Amino acid sequence: MKKLLILLLGVTAMLSACKKDDFLEPKTSALTEQTVFSDSTRTMAFLSRIYADAGFSFQKLRWSNHGNTELATDDAEYVFSGTGQVAVQLYSGIVTPLAFMGNGTAFSTSDASDFWVTPWANIRRVNLLMSQLPRTPLSKKMQARVTAEARFLRAWYYHYLLVTFGGVPIVGDKVYGIEDVIDMPRTSYADGIDYLTAELDEIAPQLPIAAEYSAPDYGRVTRGACLALKSRILLQAASPLFNGGAETSDASLAALVSYPSTDPSRWQKAADAAKAVIDLGTYSLNEDNVTKPGYGFYSVFLRRVNSEYIFAYHRPANKDMELYYNPSTRGGNKYSMPTQNIVDAFPMRNGKAITDPTSGYNAANPYVGRDPRFNYTIIYNGSSYYLSSAGRAAPVYTYEGAPTDGFDVTTSATGYYGRKMCDSTTSQGGGSNTERSWPLIRLAEVKLNYAEALNELGRTEDAMAQIFDIRRRAGITPGSPARYGIKSGISQSEARELIRNERHIELAYEDHRWNDIRRWKTAMVISNAYNNRMRITNRGTTAAPGPYTYNVVPTIRRHNFRPEMYLLPIPDAEIRKVPQMRQNPGW
Repeated sequence: MKKLLILLLGVTAMLSACKKDDFLEPKTSALTEQTVFSDSTRTMAFLSRIYADAGFSFQKLRWSNHGNTELATDDAEYVFSGTGQVAVQLYSGIVTPLAFMGNGTAFSTSDASDFWVTPWANIRRVNLLMSQLPRTPLSKKMQARVTAEARFLRAWYYHYLLVTFGGVPIVGDKVYGIEDVIDMPRTSYADGIDYLTAELDEIAPQLPIAAEYSAPDYGRVTRGACLALKSRILLQAASPLFNGGAETSDASLAALVSYPSTDPSRWQKAADAAKAVIDLGTYSLNEDNVTKPGYGFYSVFLRRVNSEYIFAYHRPANKDMELYYNPSTRGGNKYSMPTQNIVDAFPMRNGKAITDPTSGYNAANPYVGRDPRFNYTIIYNGSSYYLSSAGRAAPVYTYEGAPTDGFDVTTSATGYYGRKMCDSTTSQGGGSNTERSWPLIRLAEVKLNYAEALNELGRTEDAMAQIFDIRRRAGITPGSPARYGIKSGISQSEARELIRNERHIELAYEDHRWNDIRRWKTAMVISNAYNNRMRITNRGTTAAPGPYTYNVVPTIRRHNFRPEMYLLPIPDAEIRKVPQMRQNPGW
């Protein structure tokens, strides 16, 4: 089952010219269309190259190790401040169309052009592959399956374009060459959604469910992935930004970036799409509250093969998450750090918000009795975490002035480090590599999609049933009656905030928050202020730390979100070379 993974990784090196030049161009490589597509192995390697960028948006070391879009939200704070870094441009609101004009090299660029360039490069690859498949040595049956996989991947890349920019040109199966003059107008947002959902509906029956693939094909696109991507697309389409919420009074431009008017029935389409995934019966939440409360939530990210992942980017055994998140004592580079904002979003283990006076929350001892997901997402002051030099778990101290990982601008800028998706039995600096995949779509997301859509349809109690499932897996105590801390008779508006918060903590650092706060049109509040951090004073000694005083203080950099940032600008170069291409509102 690891053979596809090895192929995905190996093909990136074998076809490295794809990153900056089309590897089929004779001037850059000896490979031609004839040599690639007359060979079955090279044909499949070409498909694998398209898979290889599937995690470009999730990638934690995006933009030359300078973070990703989570740094533009209330989830994380950044230790670097150079305005040439994309994450800084996003959170400080200084993005311009010129920032999107770089080479767009996936996983290594320091500019923002991969928002635009990476999807388009892969859409072209899909179309080229499909145009050449009939003359490959692959069997007709294999050609049909490869076509379906490729069409899913094309939809995958298009969906990033739609959620980032609104409607874009839909090129169909057309393969453009270097001599072609392309002057295509943008497709309306509605037509873009119709195109993607029709594609996914058509190819879903042509693809196996995960269990029907043989071991060497593990990780390929499945029927469930098609249905789950459709669920995500339709949820976004029903949301306030796209469901008649364009930030412009120009009706013709509004049609390019959203539906022309609000239609509540779009929530029904989103609910039906999510239910179709659940009804497959192929996936289940990875639940284990026996080993430890919430252990299933922790372990799902450390199992390449699990019951919950619907679409994932498969990695070699490595310590990439530990490198990205962990403190320096654990070999990490701490590129981003959790904020007090997300810490406060986690309820207590009884499911009640920390603002509820009956929750049991104690501000003088703020990390005791919290939702088990908190412990598996955040490294806080006193957290026990594997220390390779000691060969065992040891506390991480984040108080102000702590000898190693303490609170200050250059070490722990927030008083916290990241633990989500990390293996607590190892560290980046020692121990064995961890077998994992990046979760691009998992069942928990689909259940949250379903809950959100049901609630917007007025079916609030049905929505809560999905939240009960997620909270049970999280290790939250059911209480009496078994509502996992959710009050009886919760209103639709209260449930909306609860579902959004549940999505915030369950899907933290999984490449959702930036898109969520934009589609909800809440970013003007959430990302237009200082995030909070925790300053901790040690009232004991270095040798025997504690007790502590906890004070919430603002971070050192204000986030600035402007209304036009609900959709990012199309690169200036594209606007200038394609006369019919209209720029997004406000840019």
